[in-house]
Amino acid sequence: MCHRERMGIEVRPASVFEDVRVLIGPKRADATVCWCLSHRIPSKLNNQLHGPERGEYVAELCRKEPAPGVLAYDGDEPVGWAGIAPRADTSFARTTRIPHVDDLPVWSLWCIRVRPGHRGSGLSRILIDGAVDFARTNGAPVVEAYPLDSGDAKVDLTMAYAGIRKNFERAGFVKVADTTSTLAGHPRVLMRIDLR
Repeated sequence: MCHRERMGIEVRPASVFEDVRVLIGPKRADATVCWCLSHRIPSKLNNQLHGPERGEYVAELCRKEPAPGVLAYDGDEPVGWAGIAPRADTSFARTTRIPHVDDLPVWSLWCIRVRPGHRGSGLSRILIDGAVDFARTNGAPVVEAYPLDSGDAKVDLTMAYAGIRKNFERAGFVKVADTTSTLAGHPRVLMRIDLR
């Protein structure tokens, strides 16, 4: 079990589905929203799952080891989510827009989500650190992320899920490659932290 406590925040594996639902589920059970599956599963399956099926799929992921990511808790309240998994289990294993720089069995950290009311408090950094700890605990040699390289430009919050380069730099990640992927008009870069 990975723990990262700072500012009264604890990061734990995302194994409690109801807490995961609070962070990445829709307001209406029948809505077809991301559920952080767009990069987690093959696009064909992602396109086949609709409405409640998406939540059911995530519930199944929460019952497996390792969990599908980590959650940040303020006491008992889930306040943040980070989607992280072995790259081989994600769409990043097959994309041509984000290069593979070597054959290491890296883990991909592709989504950071902070609940409204908790943004601007450093929670993104705590989630990044907690996700890295989680990957290390599960044997990852390297963690990759694909954040926006937005400089000082403001990023639309709905598109900020990939994270911001400077937050990953502060967490010890280094840029290792450019990508041909863009999000919200900003280029994405491939960043890594070596855990070996």
